[in-house]
Amino acid sequence: MRILRFTRSLTPYYVGIMIAAAVITGAGIAVPFITGAATDVVVGAVGAVANGEAVPEGAIRSVVLLALALLAASLVETFVSNIGGYWGDVMSAKMRTILSTRYYEQLLALPQRYFDNELSGTIVARLNRSITEVTNFMKSFSNMFVTMLMTTVAVLAISAWHYWPLAVLLAIAYPTYLWLTALTSRKWQRLENQKNEHVDLASGRFAEVVGQMRVVKSFAREDSELDEFGNHFDRTIALTGAQSRHWHMMDGIRRAVLNVIFFGLYLIIFIRTVMGFFTPGEMVMLIQLMAMAKQPVQNLSWVVDSAQRASAGSRSYFEVMDLDPAATGGTGSLPRDPDHAPEATRAPGTQPAAGRPAVSFDGVTFGYEDHAPVLNDITFDAHPGERIAFVGESGGGKSTIVSLLLGFYASRDGSIEVRGAGPDMSSLRRNIGVVFQDPSLFSGTIAENIAYGRPEATQAEIEAVAQRAAVAEFVAKLPQGYDTMIGERGMKLSGGQKQRIAVARAMLKDAPILVLDEATSALDTKSERLVQQGLDDLMRDRTSFIIAHRLSTIAEVDRIVTLKDGRIDEIGSPDELAASGGIYAELLSLQNSASKADRKRLKQFDVVG
Repeated sequence: MRILRFTRSLTPYYVGIMIAAAVITGAGIAVPFITGAATDVVVGAVGAVANGEAVPEGAIRSVVLLALALLAASLVETFVSNIGGYWGDVMSAKMRTILSTRYYEQLLALPQRYFDNELSGTIVARLNRSITEVTNFMKSFSNMFVTMLMTTVAVLAISAWHYWPLAVLLAIAYPTYLWLTALTSRKWQRLENQKNEHVDLASGRFAEVVGQMRVVKSFAREDSELDEFGNHFDRTIALTGAQSRHWHMMDGIRRAVLNVIFFGLYLIIFIRTVMGFFTPGEMVMLIQLMAMAKQPVQNLSWVVDSAQRASAGSRSYFEVMDLDPAATGGTGSLPRDPDHAPEATRAPGTQPAAGRPAVSFDGVTFGYEDHAPVLNDITFDAHPGERIAFVGESGGGKSTIVSLLLGFYASRDGSIEVRGAGPDMSSLRRNIGVVFQDPSLFSGTIAENIAYGRPEATQAEIEAVAQRAAVAEFVAKLPQGYDTMIGERGMKLSGGQKQRIAVARAMLKDAPILVLDEATSALDTKSERLVQQGLDDLMRDRTSFIIAHRLSTIAEVDRIVTLKDGRIDEIGSPDELAASGGIYAELLSLQNSASKADRKRLKQFDVVG
């Protein structure tokens, strides 16, 4: 029912499929009546001939017409079933599109916290498995359900009309079989859920290994990865064995009970015919109806089996769809701009503050899940056009501040205000350009990756930023230039080349706030010098946040924020902090030291001289 509500736009297809199924049912129900009537005509004619009489007048005409009626019923069933099958195929494809698109839309809306706890391969596997099982079930179910229902009702009514004990026995057969099937389903579904967990884990690891194949081969872990992959599927074999034994044992019981009930039905029909209550034609008609009645009961087992698979699959699907993208898991907030707040939330007569900071952190505290806080009471302002560098030991929270600024996580306490952020996360992030330590490129061309933040950019604009970011230098050597396909995650490029494309991507976005998270860490000295010149130009008149791995870069900023144990230790200009005796002063001292211990200590800050 949730799937039907979720895909209510497909209602015309559902109705069409049900009408087709109703027509098919009517054609199927007509066959026993036609056959029964033909049997009576034939038996009468055969009896007359056996007594030396002539073939009754109109007998041949009657059987010819009845044969034509059988042909008509068969043709109607043939053509209408194909029409319904076509509608079912289209409905299934549309349903898959709807469910897949909404799943993707939900993933894009979920906070970064969700992806921190899930393997990307598992997310993909869940999409493929869950939606395939659901759409396959709905396609078959929609084609069968009305046929089963109408056949059941019609057979019960016809049986009751001819002899009520027949309808009573049938009325006992349906709920008994359904009850036995329901008993079977509890254990079956529990085992199916366990199988799905192993398949999702194996598929997730598979995707992860494929994406990290160089690492796997470099450490000679092919065999261990294969063993782990196989172990998950070996577990599914054991679970399938237990599941199948349980199912088939119960299926044997169900079918045995069904056979006993239908034995009683056939016995009643035969005895009533011998006693003269039913004609031979009526007997044939009722036997055929009983066979038709038996089919829905047996199909009920298939429906429940398929429904269990679809239910287990949809459970995984709806677990994701039921997540609240707005849930932050903390008492704090995501970045916002007070100027975009509704008028009702502002004091009467007040106007948006002029000249306020571009970015303001006020008492921000943050921790991952239920872990101890990574950041405590972070408070600072960044003014328009100001360059701010973050310095601290590795794991001290520098990148976490950037993640909070981008709205990847919500703070546990405190607030973050970003001028021009807009009313939602998309408008916030459109105002921030980023260059991460990992360039994170996509498969496609160089031009597509540069224009990722501005897909409408012209080729001239792309080439202009490529020139500033020293991308044009190596693109000129490629046969297809900017149309060169770079492979998944840019695997066909060197680390420095990928990072230069990432820098060009940020340049083209041309956002008022810039984040550089070790943006030049993967570059050689020559490339870094070329890119740094472009970055200096890019940072002009922009509020810039820098996590740098070279002291030479840090020394050129307007202010430095030093972090210690998740708290701000000092804030000041490079000259002020160089004389304060704090962390930055220590870094300068370590830089000038030649001892191994001091060089090792310097690396703890992700900084080199």
